[in-house]
Amino acid sequence: MSKNENTYLELCKYVMEHGVRKEDRTGTGTISLFGYQMRFNLNEGFPLLTTKKIPFRLIASELLWFIKGDTNIKYLLQHNNNIWNEWAFKKWVESPEYNGPDMTDFGLRSQTDEVFNRQYEQQMDMFKQSILTDEDFAVKFGELGNVYGKQWRAWTASTGETIDQLKDIIETIKHNPSSRRLIVSAWNPEDVPSNMALPPCHSLFQFYVSEGKLSCQLYQRSGDIFLGIPFNIASYALLTHMIAHECGLEVGEFIHTLGDAHIYVNHLEQIKMQLDRDPKSLPELKLNPEKRSVFDFEMEDISIEGYDPHPPIKAPVAV
Repeated sequence: MSKNENTYLELCKYVMEHGVRKEDRTGTGTISLFGYQMRFNLNEGFPLLTTKKIPFRLIASELLWFIKGDTNIKYLLQHNNNIWNEWAFKKWVESPEYNGPDMTDFGLRSQTDEVFNRQYEQQMDMFKQSILTDEDFAVKFGELGNVYGKQWRAWTASTGETIDQLKDIIETIKHNPSSRRLIVSAWNPEDVPSNMALPPCHSLFQFYVSEGKLSCQLYQRSGDIFLGIPFNIASYALLTHMIAHECGLEVGEFIHTLGDAHIYVNHLEQIKMQLDRDPKSLPELKLNPEKRSVFDFEMEDISIEGYDPHPPIKAPVAV
């Protein structure tokens, strides 16, 4: 049984037992708790949950998308990654150029309106195909604004210059590993109100070097416990491994600090199903040893071995 996975399952139990009912931006409703911290020892296996199958290739391709500084979903779609589609799709169906059936009531997707769901899938397929094949369409509707990749790699300073936070942090880890300023922020107050499809949930992370090991702490302002947080745990664990790999360090801990930790009310049955399952052994992460820079990695350079999870558990995404 994995201590790392139990750390996540304990979060699920704690919020179900101690959380309060709270309304939210999506209108779905949540069981919410403010302030929670988890610690994962990255030497005890890669923290990819086994109590339900987590699609690692989606985590890896999204992280590479961030690292590249990309903010357009075209790269994700080219890697069969659909996790950011809804925000871009929403922009299209609410635009004057959209002339299909009304798709603005996203809440119907989680209900039993079969006609709406069928029409939604048809329009989404058209949208994705247009992103992949029409460059002008992709530029106009595939762009998510100044989300993670932009802030990580090209933060706009008051002087008009850009700051490559991620590159700068890696260089500081190499040359001044004792620094207490190893911070990357995705939360840009100027961009949040109008220039982001979704304000960053995982808003700030900090690295720490001690005894030849690299640790990472993430502050996440808002965390969807069932769907989002398992991805975030694995994503930042992967990022920590990759940066440690480049800097010639071992890995230490991933520390996950949550602000509003919540379970959507339409995920409660799924959480209960997951809690009834026994964790299995965690997989092992493999990185291509020939790639020495974080910025050189592609999908074929990243893999996991020994992953034998329970079946996936489906749940609707709140948009």
